Amino acid sequence: MPPDLPALSMVQMLRKRAVDTPRRTALRQKDFGIWTPLSWAEYWERARAFGLGLESLGLPPGGHLAILSENRVEWVLAQFGAGAVGAVTVGVYPTSPSPEVAYVVGHAEAEIIVCEDQEQTDKVLEARAELPRLRKIVVIDPKGLRGYLDEMIITFAEVEALGRGRDSAEIEARVSDQSMSDVALMIYTSGSTGPPKGAMLTWANLRAQAAAVMERLSEGSHSTHLSYLPLCHIAEQIFTTVGPVYAGGVVNFGESLRTVQEDLREIAPTSFLGVPRIWEKMHSSIHIKMLEAGPLRRRIYERAMAACGPLAEKPRGEWTLRDRFAFGLSYLLVFRALQNFVGLRKAEIVMTGAAPAPPGVIRYFRTIGLPLIELYGQTEASGVVTAQTPETALLGAVGAPVLGAQCRISERGELLVRGPLVFAGYYKAAEKTEDTVRDGWLHTGDVVEPAEGGQYRIVDRLKDIMITAGGKNLSPTEIESAVKASPYVKECIVIGEKRKYVAALIQIDLETVGKWAEERRIAFTNFRNLVEQDAVRDLIDAEVARANAGLAQVAQIRRFTLLTKELDHDDDEVTATMKIRRSNIERKYKAEIEGLYT
Repeated sequence: MPPDLPALSMVQMLRKRAVDTPRRTALRQKDFGIWTPLSWAEYWERARAFGLGLESLGLPPGGHLAILSENRVEWVLAQFGAGAVGAVTVGVYPTSPSPEVAYVVGHAEAEIIVCEDQEQTDKVLEARAELPRLRKIVVIDPKGLRGYLDEMIITFAEVEALGRGRDSAEIEARVSDQSMSDVALMIYTSGSTGPPKGAMLTWANLRAQAAAVMERLSEGSHSTHLSYLPLCHIAEQIFTTVGPVYAGGVVNFGESLRTVQEDLREIAPTSFLGVPRIWEKMHSSIHIKMLEAGPLRRRIYERAMAACGPLAEKPRGEWTLRDRFAFGLSYLLVFRALQNFVGLRKAEIVMTGAAPAPPGVIRYFRTIGLPLIELYGQTEASGVVTAQTPETALLGAVGAPVLGAQCRISERGELLVRGPLVFAGYYKAAEKTEDTVRDGWLHTGDVVEPAEGGQYRIVDRLKDIMITAGGKNLSPTEIESAVKASPYVKECIVIGEKRKYVAALIQIDLETVGKWAEERRIAFTNFRNLVEQDAVRDLIDAEVARANAGLAQVAQIRRFTLLTKELDHDDDEVTATMKIRRSNIERKYKAEIEGLYT
C-alpha cells in the first residue's frame, strides 16, 4: 500500500479530509451554467446530516439504501450518509424501465430509495406492489410532485433537515468503530446473460482499489474529474468516490449527459475515463468536423495523420528528433485544436475500459497526442485489475496487474485473480459466489493471453468464444472491434457458432452516416430509409472489407445485413451499460441470421 494511504474506510477518510483540508474544494456541480463548489467540510457535514435523517426514517445499520438518479452531488451525499450510519448503498441505472428498477430494488431488499425527480419517482410508484419492504421515497428535485399526496414521499432537503436536528456525537463514535470488513456497496452486474447479480464490496475492497489507482493511474490531490458515467457502475465509483476521497482530487458534476462535451471543454480534466462507445463517438464527431472543413484544412489534417500515425505505436522515449519535429508541427497546426475540441488538451491520462475498444480508435487518439491507455477490470474485483501507463501503452494489451491483484492464467486460458480486491460475494446467491471464487481465486470468465512486459491481452469472454463448423475457435469481440473502428458503424454482432463462415448484423451510426449522405446529396427521411440506400450499403461493404484486411481469413466476415432500427434497452436488446444481449438478438433476428446462410 502507498505510505500515505491511511487504514481507514471511505467514510472515515471523508471525515479526515473535512478536518485536514476543510476549505478545499471537493465537489463542484453545474446548475444553470454556474459551477457551485462544495468544500470537504461541507461534504462531510451534509453527508452526516443526511445519514442521521435516514436513521430517523427507520434505516437500520446494515440496511439498504437504493439510489435512482443521474450523477449529482446528492448521489454521493446519500452514499456517504448511508455509509456513516452503517447502511449499504445500492445504485440503480437511471435509464432502467420500471420492471428493471423493481427487480434490483426488490432483490436488494432496499428500505429507502432516493429518486432524482418525478420521472424516477413514477417508476418506483408503478412497481410499488412488488416492493413490500420499501418505506420511503426521497426525492431530490420535487418539481412536479405537488399533487402527489403520498406519505411515502419526502424531499431530500427535508431528510437533511431531520438529520441536522439530531445529536451527531453518536454517529461520530460509530464511524470511528467501523470495520473494514463491513459491506459498503452493492453493485449490480449488467445482466447481459441473465438477471443482474448484486456484488457486495467491502470498505477493505474499496481501499485496496484506491491504492491501485493511486499507484498505477497517478491519482492524486491535483486530479480533476468529470463524473458522467453511471455511479451505479464500479468504473465511475472509482473516479468519483474511491480515488478522490483517498487522494484528495476534485470531482465535477455537469448538468446532464447531453452536456458532457461542453463540460469537458470548460473544466479540462487531468484524467478522463471513457467506455469504448464514448471514444467511438468522439472519433465520429472529429470525423464529421473534418467532413465540414474546407479542402485545404482537410489536406493538412490528412498529412498530419499520415506523418504521425506510425508514432502511435512507438514509445515516446524512442522518438527521434525527426519524429519530435513532425509531431510538434502537427500539434501546432492540427492536433492542439482537435484536443481542445474534445476538451482533453490538459489531460495527463485518458483511459478506456469496461469493454474491448477497437484498436483503430485507440491508435487514432494516440496519433493526435492523447495518452489513451487501456485498463481491464470487473465489479467482482472492485474495479481495475490490470492497467497500462502512458509509458507502457502497448496496443491491444490491457496492462499488467495493479497493486493488490495477483493474476494467473488457468488451463482453459481464463484469467484468475486473487488478493484484497476480490469481492465479498453475491447477495443472496451463495452457490454463484462459490462457483465464481474458488480457493480464493476469482474466476473472471475472460480468456487472456500473455503480452510483453507482464501485460495481458483479452481474447474474449469464455462463454462467447465461437467454434465454427470447421472446428476453428474465433473471438467475436476481435472481429466486432475491427469493424467498429469505422466511424460509420455503431454496433456489429458477429454470428458464426457452428456455421460454415462468419456473418454479422451491423447497425450504422446515424449521425455520421447521415452527414456522409448529406455531403453526397443522398436524400433520406429516417433511420430505416437511410439504411436502405444502395450507397450506404456500398459504404458499409467497403468498411467491412477494410476490417477484413486485418483479420485472418477464417475470421473474415463473408456476409452481413444492416439492421433497420437502432438497438434499444427498452426492447431488451442491450443492457443499461449498452452491452449486447446476444441471445436475445439472435432470437429476435433469427430470420435475418438464417438469411445470411441461405
